[in-house]
Amino acid sequence: MSEAPQTPDASDAKNEPEPAAVNEPLVLLELIQRLKVRDVMTAKLVTVSRKDTLREAQELMKQKKISGIPVEENGRFFGLVSVDDIIRALGGGYIDDACSRHMTTQLVVLEDDMPLSFALRYFDRYHYGRFPVLNRDRRLVGIICQRDINRALLVELANELNRLETSFGQTPGLDGAYSIYVLREYPICKYDFENAGKAANQIKKVLQEKQFPPKVIRRIAVAAYELEINLCVHSDGGVLSWQVSNGRAEIIARDAGPGIEDVEWACRDGTSTANEWIRSLGFGAGMGLVNVKRVSDEFEITSKKGSGTTVKCVINIDLPVAT
Repeated sequence: MSEAPQTPDASDAKNEPEPAAVNEPLVLLELIQRLKVRDVMTAKLVTVSRKDTLREAQELMKQKKISGIPVEENGRFFGLVSVDDIIRALGGGYIDDACSRHMTTQLVVLEDDMPLSFALRYFDRYHYGRFPVLNRDRRLVGIICQRDINRALLVELANELNRLETSFGQTPGLDGAYSIYVLREYPICKYDFENAGKAANQIKKVLQEKQFPPKVIRRIAVAAYELEINLCVHSDGGVLSWQVSNGRAEIIARDAGPGIEDVEWACRDGTSTANEWIRSLGFGAGMGLVNVKRVSDEFEITSKKGSGTTVKCVINIDLPVAT
């Protein structure tokens, strides 16, 4: 697997020249949060049926230069034939057997509406070469490999670079974007993974419409996303509020439970109270509060066991200088 994205560093986000911002870890983190598995997967599939032989699967894999092929009939996914399966068949003398007899059926799958971060965590956790992708109806709609992810991220990074080059040098006036007052509140429900990240995307859209600097937008978007996911995963639901005024962006996440017993411990790298189910979904890596703290100019958290948690982060925005 290619190297995982580096942890965002707030000092890099604040001090690096704007055109070079595309090289920052924050940009990559934002892309991973924004993209879905469906945006990256290969949707034009080469498949075999259960009655097809392993030899036929081998020929297709050779022609298409792929290392695995799904076994599928009428959209229903039955298993996967890999290069390892073919090698064993050749060695065992059963290469003309039906795929149904020797295909791999104990598989980990992804869903097409999962965030790309899920796929990255699955590759890191299971060390597989590919994952089948199913839709909500449990029908096979694609397959994703590490090459797909690398290619998609390179395209998105190139697009981001073009956008930054186009927008570089545009400076709002004193009565422009930087001096606006904005206040928004978003209710966040427990385990609402379908809508997880939507509030952060809406915040980002408003900032882009108001022509805030891309670097500032990324820092705010990362903080909002991590706090939103924390509310979704670790709390019983709550409210994410966001406001911009007087050159400051302030993001606050409030919930009514269950609270954090040891706040200092919770803010360390890799610490998490997520259960095994949450971890199996790709959440609970223990980097949420850490990432929020790193991109913030001010960070504050208060919590009481059984009474809820409030997290506040502030990101300073340089106001234009009058001439």
